Amino acid sequence: MSKVLAVTGANGFVGQALCAEAIRRGMVVRGITRAPYPLPDGVQNVAVGEVDGDTHWEHALVGCDAVIHLAARVHIMHDKSQDPLAEFRRINTAGTVRLAQCARHARVRRLVNVSSIGVNGPSTPGEQVFTDRDVPDPHNPYSLSKWEAEQALRLFQLEGGLEVVTVRPPLIYGPGVGGNFLRLLGAVHGGIPLPLGLTRNFRDLLYVGNLVDFLLVCVAHPLANGNTYLVSDGTPVSTHTLLRGLAHALGVPSRLFSVPPYLLQLVGNLTGHTAEFQRLLSSLRVDSSKVQRELHWYPAYSLRQGLQATADWYLEQEKDNISARVEE
Repeated sequence: MSKVLAVTGANGFVGQALCAEAIRRGMVVRGITRAPYPLPDGVQNVAVGEVDGDTHWEHALVGCDAVIHLAARVHIMHDKSQDPLAEFRRINTAGTVRLAQCARHARVRRLVNVSSIGVNGPSTPGEQVFTDRDVPDPHNPYSLSKWEAEQALRLFQLEGGLEVVTVRPPLIYGPGVGGNFLRLLGAVHGGIPLPLGLTRNFRDLLYVGNLVDFLLVCVAHPLANGNTYLVSDGTPVSTHTLLRGLAHALGVPSRLFSVPPYLLQLVGNLTGHTAEFQRLLSSLRVDSSKVQRELHWYPAYSLRQGLQATADWYLEQEKDNISARVEE
């Protein structure tokens, strides 16, 4: 009999890729969304409404062996809500606790919670790398709400009746990506000169195909139970190397010029974009050796393969957009 896997946030960037791969592997997949949504072929869609401490997850979890929890209020650069922390806690913390309660009641065997590397902190100075043994240092309302959800799930783990695995990914990219990574793709493809030729930082990234594969390992592997994992593509990359890699994958020239990083950070501070510049200039490295040692997992896709797949998707989207404008 096929395993039944529930995926919250199934309509998101990672969720759709995860559902499609789980179906390909012969699993029965129940995609849980707030409202009805067209999901990949073969996925059962169940709508549960708003995610918070009162969400009725029960009917979506009946008969499920495991649930991968992706649904979340994500980090917002310029949050307009009156109390951002309260909003993050309502969805990311209380919503996760409620999911765990309902999963245990429905006799779901395992919950795989997708948290954030932000729980560890904003960056890794010098030669430092993040590990699962670090003292958590959540640095904004989003990462704090994720850390609080992790702590709550730890209690469920200790009480018994529900196995819990936590995964803290760094920046995720791949076909369907949005946000800052999509803007970088647009800037590189559009030939916009970027003043990042002197960056000497190193950041770990995670291709969505690698994340999906790892999450499915976490669903089944007996040694994953009760653990927290940091995972990446395994190839730290500087911002200027990443941009050159994207340019190569897109088939366009790399238009970088050199400005000292301290001047760029000064510009960011003066223009109110400190956080955006910090992400481009700072390092964020993670130690994935635990997943290799305990679960014998290695990324199926290299950084180069991931960037190429992302670029191919972006170019296809651009071609479709041009065709749509011509038809209009």
